Amino acid sequence: MPCFLALVAVLSLLSRALALVRPDGVGKLPALGWNSWNAFACNIDAPKILTAAEETINLGLKDAGYEYINIDDCWSVKGRRDPNTNRMIPDPTKFPDGIAGVASKIHDMGLKIGIYSSAGTETCAGYPASLGYEKVDAESFAEWGIDYLKYDNCGVPTNWTDLYTHCVPDNTNGPKFPNGTCPDNPNPPPADYDWSRSKSAQRYEAMRDALLSVNRPILYSLCNWGQADVNEWGNVTGNSWRTTGDITPHWSRIAEIANENSFFMNYADFWGYPDPDMLEVGNGDLTLAENRAHFALWAVMKSPLIIGAPLDSIKQEHVAILKNKYLLAFHQDPVFGRPAYPYKWGYNPDWTFDPVHPAEYWSGPSSTLDGTLVLMLNSEDSDQTRTAVWSEIPELGGSAGKDSGHQVTDVWTGEDLGCVKGEYSVELQRHDAAALVVGQPC
Repeated sequence: MPCFLALVAVLSLLSRALALVRPDGVGKLPALGWNSWNAFACNIDAPKILTAAEETINLGLKDAGYEYINIDDCWSVKGRRDPNTNRMIPDPTKFPDGIAGVASKIHDMGLKIGIYSSAGTETCAGYPASLGYEKVDAESFAEWGIDYLKYDNCGVPTNWTDLYTHCVPDNTNGPKFPNGTCPDNPNPPPADYDWSRSKSAQRYEAMRDALLSVNRPILYSLCNWGQADVNEWGNVTGNSWRTTGDITPHWSRIAEIANENSFFMNYADFWGYPDPDMLEVGNGDLTLAENRAHFALWAVMKSPLIIGAPLDSIKQEHVAILKNKYLLAFHQDPVFGRPAYPYKWGYNPDWTFDPVHPAEYWSGPSSTLDGTLVLMLNSEDSDQTRTAVWSEIPELGGSAGKDSGHQVTDVWTGEDLGCVKGEYSVELQRHDAAALVVGQPC
């Protein structure tokens, strides 16, 4: 463990040195907001976007720190651009006042607005995308008042296909992680191949450069699904980068993605964050326990927290999860950019790649909480006991004796658990998570 932590520290320093630093702190901390796709897919229009903005305020989500209201795919006229300017055309039926009109209203609410495009010739739903039009599209976004760009990976023409195939862990026949090998990979790169020179990287760098050329700081969210070894070049290209395929509102998929992303925590720090996709809290048939565990894992990994539920019908119990003040304080810490790391896998031996049972014991330092945030996950299909042992937690020095005590707070209830000696055990429902603030010695 000490060698691993030393390596993480070195990688974090390198990551910060190469990060994409933007004016006004844009992208320094992981984003908080809402996106239209998981709730509405292509069935979007201005009223739905503005309702989401209004409900962000009404539900207290804005006060909790959520600020971006993001329009996903299907916002433009399909199949063509303006013949005179080459600009994408906002759909006049869905957005009669244009994207600029919606942006103005959202800004008047004290919120920010995001838009969507793809690093290809068409978006995933077949609408115009930005490959070859990066400059004109960036200029349009800036003129309209856009604050956030989600940049997808659909519509890639054959002349922009990568020379080699990168192994993505959530492929059907993925690697035996962490050695990164794919037995069925038909075209693996040479051992010393530099993915930052790949065509994928070039496509995303072109939009980065276009965004940097306009007179408006726009947060840049890469969505290339973990391809082309994006962790090696994402931090110099954007403010967050997708590490996995798409999420769905099913515990099996959430656990699988959490497992994949957990191996990339050493890449996360100020100005750049691995992104395991948007939140499904409030969607599908997830149990309340699964909603809790999903949100807690995404928060401690310092993933962008982008809500995907319809806010005009979301349940209050789900809103309470999304507004948890302890997890959001950890997530938005201005002093510690690094996320929590797994310190023990629990169900499995350490460093086991298991799509069903991700790492169960996590910890990370927090200046805002004045202590260490500790998360315990029950990844099993039955109720189980999980125990945090102070002497196992790196941030507590790893030297605490069995009788050493710490002031402890329960993150979900806010209850002060007092001075807890040595360890803390909790009975958890299937697919639930406990979270603690472990504070001063006592």
